[in-house]
Amino acid sequence: MSPLFQPLQIGPLQLSNRIVIGPMCQYSAEDGTPGDWHMVHLGQLALSGAGLLILEATAVEAQGRISAGDLGLYSDANEAGLARVLGAVRRHAPIHVAIQLGHAGRKASSRAPWDGGAQVRSSEPGGWAGVSASALPHAPGEEAPAALDAAGLRRVREAFAAAARRAARLGLDGIEIHGAHGYLLHQFLSPLSNQRSDAYGGSLANRMRFPLEVFDAVREAFTPDRPVWVRLSATDWVPGGWDVESTVALSQELKARGCAAIHVSSGGVSPQQSIALGPLYQVPFAQRVKAEVGLPTIAVGLVTEPEQAEAIVASGQADAVALARAMLYDPRWPWHAAAKLGAQVAAPRQYWRSQPREFKDLFAGAAFGAR
Repeated sequence: MSPLFQPLQIGPLQLSNRIVIGPMCQYSAEDGTPGDWHMVHLGQLALSGAGLLILEATAVEAQGRISAGDLGLYSDANEAGLARVLGAVRRHAPIHVAIQLGHAGRKASSRAPWDGGAQVRSSEPGGWAGVSASALPHAPGEEAPAALDAAGLRRVREAFAAAARRAARLGLDGIEIHGAHGYLLHQFLSPLSNQRSDAYGGSLANRMRFPLEVFDAVREAFTPDRPVWVRLSATDWVPGGWDVESTVALSQELKARGCAAIHVSSGGVSPQQSIALGPLYQVPFAQRVKAEVGLPTIAVGLVTEPEQAEAIVASGQADAVALARAMLYDPRWPWHAAAKLGAQVAAPRQYWRSQPREFKDLFAGAAFGAR
């Protein structure tokens, strides 16, 4: 069997294969609540045959949304909207579903990408003030956030825990905490964005303190027999910023606290980043975390071909591969990968008759009558 289609254990959760649909913001919620777009969007992805679907970055408080259209899990309306979508997915799709909980910090109050993605200042219609580790704007000319004080830190921690309790009520299979891409927890980790002089700034241990507190709060609030893991940016791609050595150190601390996996990405905290883009450009970071920490790792970043994903898993560079834009372009990517690699994939029986004749056993459990 292709290594890409072998089962994977993430804590107590067993995935049917190593293909993960990475979280992708849709900027299409209303006051944090999903609507018909999410029903259609998540429905098609849930039928893809991937082993795991991670819901897009979901804000734990309204102030923590990247944009006014971001998904949230901070209100009863948010929870009810997600329950509607997840109910349809569970009835019809053979896939595990997790959620990525996050807080945008100083990168909050932005326009959607198709509207340019620029910050909406708090003085503009629809804008609001951001918060961060320090009162430093993300980019020159942007409005500076407020540095979180002790009360603010408590509020955000509890917001993460409250969202985790909602996720447990929704029956989600796992939680990924968003500690990457320049959002709030990453802002605490990076010396480029964290210039505090208290117990949450300065040394590596101090800069890791708040993200670890958030992990502990989420782990305590979520269902004990379901996994919690973290997505990290392995490097800021800026000299003097967060780096892979710090990522390994944080991952070891997370492992000691019961973290089930590390989803390894990079960048996002500074517009000064200089990224060496290319196929599989982030895979070496996942490989190092896997080798030095021993947790299951998920690799991501310009993985587009089935042979690439299979080689990553077969060589031991990572335990799973996440796809995002490639899945938007081809929502049946796992089917096509299984066909290329001689594997089987789960598919709803309504679609079994679409199996090409040359791939007799492509769909697991498929049985055909007259055509």
